[in-house]
Amino acid sequence: MSSEMAILTSPDLGVAFLTLFALELVLGIDNVVFISILTTRLPERQRARARTIGLGLALLMRILLLAIASWIIGLTATIFSIGDAAALQFSGRDLILLLGGLFLVYKAVTEIHDKLEGEDAESTGRASTSATFAGVIVQILLLDAVFSLDSVITAVGMVDQLSIMIAAVTLSIGLMMIFAGRISSFVNRHPTVKMLALSFLVLIGSTLIAEGFDIHIDKPVIYGPIAFAMAVEALNLTYRKRQAARATTQQGD
Repeated sequence: MSSEMAILTSPDLGVAFLTLFALELVLGIDNVVFISILTTRLPERQRARARTIGLGLALLMRILLLAIASWIIGLTATIFSIGDAAALQFSGRDLILLLGGLFLVYKAVTEIHDKLEGEDAESTGRASTSATFAGVIVQILLLDAVFSLDSVITAVGMVDQLSIMIAAVTLSIGLMMIFAGRISSFVNRHPTVKMLALSFLVLIGSTLIAEGFDIHIDKPVIYGPIAFAMAVEALNLTYRKRQAARATTQQGD
């Protein structure tokens, strides 16, 4: 039976598919924000290609990890420990989450520092001379691996049919590919949105580090404040837009 027919004929699978799709969509948005920030250091002509390749690699990595799900589950077995505390029992998954979280925090803090103290690519109108296309793709790939590992472990716990998991992953990444350019342009056009996005990446990176120490943080605790902050920023953007429109109207009069 195809994945489409299975979803239609089984309410439980349909709910699992929609839940998994929503999860992958959230993680996909995280990827797009990170990719949009990294690609601003490339020449304009290379940014769209880098975004497409980055999301394409994310899709391929998720499908590959889903195909070897039994090995992924094995990554939760303890490799070594430091003392008897549960938080210091480290598995392969824990190490990947720790390293990925540290890398994400480092990159986000570095970008915040460059924006506050240095000259970033958007303000100068040129790409960073230290950034290369291959280097940006490697950084995207590293974070794709972290996001993919976490989402695949969750997916395997929710659904036991590979076709359903692949369908949810493919649909979510496909939507991200369609809207990646718009999301990237919006983030880069609004400095306050970019700063907010970088702060979110620090928060998500810190969450990954906590997960690496087996300190579980419920997703609503993380995404609830993020959603609230985004709503406040949306009000600020609307206010500034209307103020600019009023100023233009007054000048015309």
